[in-house]
Amino acid sequence: MHCENEREANGMGQIFAVVSGKGGTGKTSLCAGIASCLAAEGARVLCMDADIGLRNLDISLGIPDLASVPFTELLRGTYTVESIPEHPKIPGLFLLTAPITETPESIGLRQYADFLETLRQQFDYCLIDAPAGIGAGFRLACSGADRVLVVAGSDPASLRDAASVAAMLASRPRGSVKLVVNRVVPRLFARMNLTVDDLMDGVGLPLLGVVPEDPAMTLAAAAGMPLILYTGKKSARACLNIARRLRGRAVPLMKL
Repeated sequence: MHCENEREANGMGQIFAVVSGKGGTGKTSLCAGIASCLAAEGARVLCMDADIGLRNLDISLGIPDLASVPFTELLRGTYTVESIPEHPKIPGLFLLTAPITETPESIGLRQYADFLETLRQQFDYCLIDAPAGIGAGFRLACSGADRVLVVAGSDPASLRDAASVAAMLASRPRGSVKLVVNRVVPRLFARMNLTVDDLMDGVGLPLLGVVPEDPAMTLAAAAGMPLILYTGKKSARACLNIARRLRGRAVPLMKL
């Protein structure tokens, strides 16, 4: 696949917070899918689970048995960047898990910001899987991120929650917050008479991508495989399109 040195081109890596206003949007699976595609395209990518106490990003990446290192161990200097485990099947993809016994409030923002600066120097992309909702974990994940991806379903309740998240992020630079609509069932989408413009207008954010509902996401995790290695269709193709847009390529939205 295409390969280029992102840090040489841009001078510094980018940090994305992947957030949602509610649970059940498939945010973690989507985060893993996009990160895997970025690495498969040749970038050096870090996935960081920020769902403190409830981590499961490793399952979506297909590596639940990989030796884990909580990101707080690097933040406090116990481990170094060189200690971060690499995915055994996708070169260039790395994982930091969330601590189990701490709280977001126990993490100093200044120390966290310095830690993220180190990650920018070592990785082309860092995707932070924030906990669902708008609590302390959400605020921590967004505090040092360069860009934010708001993940929502296509149902009215999820879109309303996404609009609330968008309002909370309104002070961020224009274009740094984008919407991904996940788990879309094309037939229901059509019956609700929704369009892409309706999604953007309802949430108030530019649309980065639309991902169809796909059992392969669940089946890939059950098989212990990253989505991109399990299938190249539907949700995997949508994740690849999103990854390419994040790298600055003009890729049409997937037709549902």
